[in-house]
Amino acid sequence: MFSTYRRVLTVPGAWPFSLAGFVGRLPISMVGLGIVLLVSERSGSYALAGTVASAYLLANAAFAILHGRLVDRYGQWPVLPAAQTVFTVALALMIWAVEVGAPSLAVHALAAVAGGSFPQVGSCVRARWSHVLDDATSVQTAYAFEGVVDEALFVLGPTLVTFLATSWHPVAGLVTALACGFLGTMALSLQRGTEPPAHRRRRGDGPRAPLPWRTVAPLAVVCLSLGIVFGATEVVTVAFTEERGAKQLAGPLLGLWAVGSLVAGLVTGAVAWRRGPEVRVRWGILALALTMLPLYLVDSLAVMALLLLLGGVAISPTLIATLSTMERVVPPARLTEGMAILHTGMAIGVAPGAALAGIVIDARGASPAYLVAAAAGLLGAAAVWAARIPATEPRHVVATRA
Repeated sequence: MFSTYRRVLTVPGAWPFSLAGFVGRLPISMVGLGIVLLVSERSGSYALAGTVASAYLLANAAFAILHGRLVDRYGQWPVLPAAQTVFTVALALMIWAVEVGAPSLAVHALAAVAGGSFPQVGSCVRARWSHVLDDATSVQTAYAFEGVVDEALFVLGPTLVTFLATSWHPVAGLVTALACGFLGTMALSLQRGTEPPAHRRRRGDGPRAPLPWRTVAPLAVVCLSLGIVFGATEVVTVAFTEERGAKQLAGPLLGLWAVGSLVAGLVTGAVAWRRGPEVRVRWGILALALTMLPLYLVDSLAVMALLLLLGGVAISPTLIATLSTMERVVPPARLTEGMAILHTGMAIGVAPGAALAGIVIDARGASPAYLVAAAAGLLGAAAVWAARIPATEPRHVVATRA
């Protein structure tokens, strides 16, 4: 297994841009929670902290696709540093505004500017992998590796920002996130040798290559459903453990869910699949939905731990297959934009997933709320099965034949 990943990571320039991307993406899992910790500490209001964090997250989702389009058109080198600079300044000003007790409107506005300008480092890293690798199997392995990196981010980031904010200073977590984002993104931007070429449009070029929306739209719905599953499961698991007087076990249970996903992602990247990723998208999202259904009937913490571990096995393979399908079907000139559409769908799904689960918890208790996650998985499965996504050929194979 490890030889498969070693082959990918030893491609010239690969591990430096992947490492820079890891550091540059740390704010993804740190800033939202860091805002809640800082604002709630300074204002004493979790409601205010939640609305400021929501302003940041909603603006980030709203502008992600535009960022991807700009990167495809002008290249990573000019776009990433510019976006990172705006993000750094806006987030620093938001921290200052909270510290000096500035009006709520100003804090919200600065949080929105920071969220809207956060660079799409993850999409850019995956676009680099597609550029530097010359066969589809290696691209899948690289995407699996980045999926594992994402899992690590969401384990390390919240832990780090909470530790810094609670044991050192309320602003320490956000300042660390700001520094990591700046250093990682700038380091990635400076690595010009692995940067995909820009696809600048000139007069007389004709219309842009269209996106294959009959495929892109159901893939976006799959990612939306994944986001709903993530948001709902996190909230419900906390409520489930609290009902049983063991709220401290919520983190370990969700950790097992992440471990199942991480291990499955590693295996997925090491396997040379005979069927295309569009097949794995269909079966993966259906499997995720079916693994969430029994959670409604579980009353034991031990059984819940086992089922969450098994359920996590469906997450990474589904996401890797979705990204791989997108990489194959979108025009090269719009690859980063296509990846950003998927990440946006996932980000948009988290908040309503958590909100719907909360409504069900308040009305019926924790266990029935797991059906929100199951229903979201079935929604994604319905979209991708009804769409009948055509079989895709690896882009790199097509290029070789040409």
